[in-house]
Amino acid sequence: MTTCRAAVITAHEKPIEVWNIQIPDLDPGALLVKMAASTLCGTDVHRWHGPLPKNDTLPIITGHEPCGIVEEVCGDKTDILGTPIKRGDRIIWSYVACGSCYYCSVAVQPCICRGRASWGHNRCDMHPYLLGSVSEYMYVPKECLIIKVPEQVSSASAAASACAYRTVMHGYDRLGAIKDHETVLIQGSGPLGNFASAVAKDHGAKKILLIGAPAHRLEVSKTMGADAVLNLEETRDERDRQEWVKDYTDGRGADIVIQVANNAAVPEGLSMLRDGGQFLDIGAGGKGQIPVEKMPQQMTYLTVRSGEPRHWLQAIDFLETRAERYPFDDMITRSYRIEQVNEAMSAMANFEVVKPVINF
Repeated sequence: MTTCRAAVITAHEKPIEVWNIQIPDLDPGALLVKMAASTLCGTDVHRWHGPLPKNDTLPIITGHEPCGIVEEVCGDKTDILGTPIKRGDRIIWSYVACGSCYYCSVAVQPCICRGRASWGHNRCDMHPYLLGSVSEYMYVPKECLIIKVPEQVSSASAAASACAYRTVMHGYDRLGAIKDHETVLIQGSGPLGNFASAVAKDHGAKKILLIGAPAHRLEVSKTMGADAVLNLEETRDERDRQEWVKDYTDGRGADIVIQVANNAAVPEGLSMLRDGGQFLDIGAGGKGQIPVEKMPQQMTYLTVRSGEPRHWLQAIDFLETRAERYPFDDMITRSYRIEQVNEAMSAMANFEVVKPVINF
């Protein structure tokens, strides 16, 4: 076998095509992984609609949330915990920072390494070709840190932990401890928001409020830890949404607001935060203007980009150890084959699903 099928974006706003892509020879320390599942997220939709960030060009294999089974290992390889990797292991893997720039070696902030490598935006006509997850196989560079997936965790949920869930874990890492008197407000009812609800509940928040839409997503939110939900499609006036939050917080506003929708939600989220609270900004895309003069006094504003390798591990550990408390697989609301990738992307773009998965 010298080629495999992959879903390729050849032009923005045009149907994604299934191509036969060359399977490369492995460099020492690299892996070839047979895909088990690839979940999709909003970033994949953004890349499909375009434009791509500077320096990225088409054609690209879509997808950056992979879980797969090791098909081939070039040389000796261990996982993030030092356990040997062998053929047949089910894994996810981290992005790659350069390790030597200012951000990596001095600031110790590898997530903002300027030379950091990630997936789903790499030309598929250049070596090593297979760096997108909606593909029958993926190439895993030698620098990646490997996380084995326990039997109790489905391949779809593991794939989601390779982006959405590890980003949430990074966010909570930055927030620090949640006190047992604190109310957390989450903006967004997609996979990020629902997973964030579960983590907030697990970390001891007194109350978890969630604002989002549509209704079917909010039903999932209730099972993932949200104590009260508000449907954006039914409560369209921002002032009414602000009053809803105040009613639950004795008029103060939330102690912590976590934005996992998009940038346009930030100004409203800040208006729902109490003085001295913490605002965690995760959701990307869109545009918003912040009226600085209206920002809460003595607040803390945190932003998050992606995650460090330990956050991939934390996400998998959370999925494994809290499986009896939260129905994680309920967030994977529709399954597709690679030939149905356009249908899957459209469903994600139109908020018809919480999280779609391409199964192989």
